[in-house]
Amino acid sequence: MSQVTDDERPIAQTSQSTATPTILPPGAKPAVETRRSQRPAQDGGHGAGGASGGQIYGALDLGTNNCRLLLARPSRRGFRVVDAFSRIIRLGEGVSQSGRLSDAAMRRTIDALRICAAKLARADVTRARCVATEACRIASNGREFLRRVEREVGLKLEVLDRETEASLAVSGCASLIDHNADHVLVFDIGGGSSELIWLDLSESRADCGEAARRLGVKPKIGAWTSLPVGVVTLAERFGGHDVTPEVFEEMVAYVSDLVRPFEALHGFRARAAQGKVHLLGTSGTVTTVAGIHLGLNRYDRARVDGCWLEIDEIRKVTYALLAHSYEERVAEPCIGRERADLVLAGCAILEAILRMWPADRLRVADRGLREGILATLMSEDGVYRAGRRRRRQRPG
Repeated sequence: MSQVTDDERPIAQTSQSTATPTILPPGAKPAVETRRSQRPAQDGGHGAGGASGGQIYGALDLGTNNCRLLLARPSRRGFRVVDAFSRIIRLGEGVSQSGRLSDAAMRRTIDALRICAAKLARADVTRARCVATEACRIASNGREFLRRVEREVGLKLEVLDRETEASLAVSGCASLIDHNADHVLVFDIGGGSSELIWLDLSESRADCGEAARRLGVKPKIGAWTSLPVGVVTLAERFGGHDVTPEVFEEMVAYVSDLVRPFEALHGFRARAAQGKVHLLGTSGTVTTVAGIHLGLNRYDRARVDGCWLEIDEIRKVTYALLAHSYEERVAEPCIGRERADLVLAGCAILEAILRMWPADRLRVADRGLREGILATLMSEDGVYRAGRRRRRQRPG
């Protein structure tokens, strides 16, 4: 049975989230949305937060491990979240072995999607974009399942290509980039795939100058890739319950072999060594590591999102978890039973990234694909304003 998570409780109207317009790499396709009511008139970006009538926008992300929904209104500084839902459904469970979505996984997912459909209908959403990622991309019955979802639930989901998924993930967390860095690696460790995007900020500064940087000029995507590995597929390959140090190293080596061709092609390791670099992680792995490092008795997005971690702090958490038994991982408040067999696989992917591209620090983003979708939809309707980026100082 899938677990009801904290995100299934509505977010207070006063909570706010900000994002930046989509950063599309060359050749990326424009957004395709599901429309639920009349599209509002263009107003040049001055209608956010009231003049446009308070329209609500929706973003649904059906991943390999999670089903997530975010509903928000445009505001003066991006958008204001009005409701959210997140449930672990493990849609991709067993796909790496069988090549198909299982009946049990599809039933769990449809149950979660019914809740999402009800929330979308109840909120009278202006526009929504509902997307599916790796599990539906690779499963032989993935498209058939999405047709079943449309028949039974009334939601039409599009399967995102990997390039668009990567660019939307960057857009959703771009406000957390430290623009004093020369290079930033944005990564999203998913359930069935992991996206890596290198941003070159040094060229943006050279081309646009300091004043343009302060106005939010979008950084240049230097290179991106999508690795065919995520926490679910890696845990299924190597096991997730009883992970020894030897098995953990095998996981890291496996992921490193997948990362190595990307590095060999672009040489970011040498470039990063010559300038300032930081990592920006948007995934359950990095938010879990941050929550454990902060000693949270209950996951708190307000404390995790945007926080900085030293690389030594990350490794301390990783190897402490490796020393724990499965039941001890279950007892960790920021993990729980639903994630206890996946967390070390995520840590192995993270460790492979850290070994390939050494850095001093990592910023944690509890935001990504859904926020990128919302910013895109609002920008297209002329009701999105990024506002001034809120600066959060690194502690110490």
